[in-house]
This record gives sequence, C-alpha cells and structure tokens, in this order.
Amino acid sequence: MNQPAMTTPARSVPGYDLPKSSAAFARASKVIPGGVNSPARAFGAVGGEPPFMAEAHGAYLFDVDGHRYIDYIGSWGPMIVGHTHPKVTAAVSEALALGSSFGAPTEREAEIAEAVAAAVPSIEMCRFVSSGTEATMSAIRVARGFTGRDKIVKMAGCYHGHADCLLIQAGSAATTLGVPNSPGVTPGAAADTLLCPFNDADAVRKLLEANPGQVAAVLLEPIAGNMGLVPPRPGYLEALRELTTQHGTLLIFDEVMTGFRVAYGGAQERFGVTPDVTALGKIIGGGLPAAAYGASREIMTKVSPTGPIYQAGTLSGNPLAMAAGLATLNLLREPGVYDRLEALSAKLADGLEKAARDAGVPHVVQRVGSMLTLFFHDGPIHDYEDAKRSDTALFARFFWEMLARGVYLPCSQFEAAFVSAAHTEADVDHTIAAAREALAAARA
Repeated sequence: MNQPAMTTPARSVPGYDLPKSSAAFARASKVIPGGVNSPARAFGAVGGEPPFMAEAHGAYLFDVDGHRYIDYIGSWGPMIVGHTHPKVTAAVSEALALGSSFGAPTEREAEIAEAVAAAVPSIEMCRFVSSGTEATMSAIRVARGFTGRDKIVKMAGCYHGHADCLLIQAGSAATTLGVPNSPGVTPGAAADTLLCPFNDADAVRKLLEANPGQVAAVLLEPIAGNMGLVPPRPGYLEALRELTTQHGTLLIFDEVMTGFRVAYGGAQERFGVTPDVTALGKIIGGGLPAAAYGASREIMTKVSPTGPIYQAGTLSGNPLAMAAGLATLNLLREPGVYDRLEALSAKLADGLEKAARDAGVPHVVQRVGSMLTLFFHDGPIHDYEDAKRSDTALFARFFWEMLARGVYLPCSQFEAAFVSAAHTEADVDHTIAAAREALAAARA
C-alpha cells in the first residue's frame, strides 16, 4: 500500500492517551519489525504509535486503553457486515467444531465457488488462495501461461500485493519500464512490468503498440483504493477492454477491495465492463484469510492439475475462512443491503465535504459505493500524481483529532475508508460532527 513516511511527527492531542497501547507497541517492536505485521498498520504516514485493539463488535473497535472507535477501516475492507456478526460467528464456530484444516477438499469450497461464479460476471471457475497478494500473483501467472507472453502493464499508484514483479516505481517518463522500489527485488523481476498512469487509456494504447504481441495482461484496480479512492474516468475501463481485446492481451481486474463491496458482482457489475481475469479477496473471506482468482472455464482449465500452469497452497480453501466468507456473501444477498450502504456512504461523504468547505480547507471527497476518501487537495484526483499533491501534514493532524473523538479512519491520506452495514445514522452524524471539530483543531 502507498504509505509515504511523515517528515514531522503528528501533534499530540490533549486528553487522548494510550499508555497500554504504548507498552504493547514497545513489546511488539522488540520481536516484530516496526511492531506490526503489515506496514498498513504502522502510523508512519501520520506519526506516533498505533492503538492496540482488544475487541470489535458491529461498527466499533475497542482498544486496550478502553477507547471505543467508530471503525471506517473494517480490517481494510472485509468487515462489510460489521465485526462479530452473529451469523458469521456461528458459521465459523460450527466449522471449527468439525476441524480447522484438513489438507483435503470440502463441500463448502465448491459451495462458495458456485456463489462467486454466480455473482461475478467474468468468473466461470475460480481457485481459492489465502491472500490478495497470492490472488494477483496467480492471476498474472495464468495470464502469462495462457497467452505465452511475458510483459504486463500496471498502473502507477495501484497496489496489488508484494509480489516482486509488482513492487516497482516509475522511471523518468510517465509511461516506462518500472524499476524496483524495494530492496530484495531484482531488476530482472521488474523488467517485464510496464507502468502507465491510472485513468490514461492513451498511455496504455501506446504501450501495447510499442510492444506488439508481448503484453500478456493489463492489470489494474478498476476503482483505485491505494492512492485514496480514485474512480475511473467515464469510458476508461471500456477503452481498456477494447484495447486489450484488439491486442490479444488479457484484462485483469484486481477486485480484492471492490469485489462484493461496490456491488455484489463488484466493480465489473457496477460499470458493466467484464475483464478476462479477476482477483478477489477481503470480503470473500468474511474477515478470515481468504482470496481467489477466477476467469472463464477456457482460461482456468489451464491451471494445475487440469493444465500446465502451476499454483498451489496448503491452506487454500481453509474451512473456517470458507465458512466465514459464505456466511458473509449470504448476508449480502439480503434485500436492501447495498441500497442502505449507498445511502449511508453518500450521507457521510456529503457531510465531510460540507465540513471541509465550511472550514475553508482545500479538499475533495471522492466516493464509489461504500468506499470514500477525503483528500486535502483543491481539485479532483484522477491519478497518483494528483493524489501526491494532497496536504499530508494536515491529514495527519486531522487523523489524530478524529481518533481522539472516537473515529478510526485509515492512517494515510492514500487509503480508502469503508462503510459497513453495521454503521448507523447516528454513527455517521457523530463522524460528521467530529470532523467539524477536528478540522478546526487541525488548522489551529
């Protein structure tokens, strides 16, 4: 995920103290790099140390220091029905009583695969894995194996996990070969990855024309969520669909965030554009580690053991994760769920926009479905270069002021916030009121 480091520490908030969390962080830092098991949980982009969580219920997190927060992270997206939903908890408990892992197939794997195939337009068959990184990595391997080509195109600012070929940054040109942006990633691993700006179909066209018959796949988040929430421009996804078809290149949608989030069938249902391959994660596991990649039967039958493209995972299709995921998908099929998510999210976005406008803060609120970001930037955000011009220092102060008022937002300007079905009108009203106070305090 995009997590630029703060150059100055965030201001402390009087009356908001985290002594137990601080002690827990010090303990963890001795045995875990940075005290966290994912950089997304570190507070490098806002300064300070993270609160350590003790429990979660519905729309709320509770830290070890006794603070309650309205949660707009939702474990970075999966908790769309809220934390510890009774039906999800019951499904996991029942599965656990029968065994936590078998290393053998179960009926529930087929049941949830059928649900995924019925929901997602591009998927006739899918393979479960344990993380979004595995899903996108495997989708790329399948695209290369199916087409017999080596190169892939990705968009600057889109994050697809920590596979070597995806940890790259742009060179001197806007459209160029990528270079590694992490030690341990060799130039060779990035040599076949080409970069384009998000929302620029013409840049993709030029790359495909400059590399005829060489590009296996164009990979992107159909709605970017890792540079903050950035929707596709009108016609952008349609243009990519047309271009990839013309060049015999597969179109891969990374719907790890957007799958079952912006619509039951994901962004491809919402925008009416069907990719060749889809990576799914987060919601599909109902809060437990699970992800999947899928495509047409023609493509997926090339995957081992029915085909030559190898991919495997000891804990793939874990029975507890399958139970949580299936229970979550069943809840999302209930009438009115997405309408309510849309209404709550629109109310929150409108309230944040008005609060920032009244505070005289340069801003833009961007939202698709139940994903949104308040950018401290004076115009629309269309790509990563736009997003990087946001006032990250102001965001850091705002973040801490919101935390002190019981609202847990993503700890980076470059992450999307998530609304869940467990949030209430009162939660949204509190969040908007808190934002008004926080903006005033952050500017003081």
